[in-house]
Amino acid sequence: MEIQGASLRVCVDDLDTAIPFYERLAGGRALRFERGGVQVAAIGCFLLMSGPAAEIEVLRKVAATIAVADVDEAHTVLAELGAEIVAGPVPTPVGRNLIARHPDGAVYEYVDRRRP
Repeated sequence: MEIQGASLRVCVDDLDTAIPFYERLAGGRALRFERGGVQVAAIGCFLLMSGPAAEIEVLRKVAATIAVADVDEAHTVLAELGAEIVAGPVPTPVGRNLIARHPDGAVYEYVDRRRP
């Protein structure tokens, strides 16, 4: 499994207020999208998320987003290593993802940019 990078997940109350800070910090422009009622802004290594409290509560349980070359391969490797696949693989606006709980209890999102 090829890990290509990771994004830090940051839950914020007001996305529009948070974006300028993170754009200056990361030196880039926000790529905005919505998923399941949650507004998301990707800026450098940061994923800012804002939305309904119930959705944000779930998102806070995921430690980070890990970019991989192929989510299907990640699924196989994670399962072989004893991780619990909590959700996915499912399509996303830019590819696919899955959520996995590692044997130590940490929960991560794995994403690729391959269209299903």
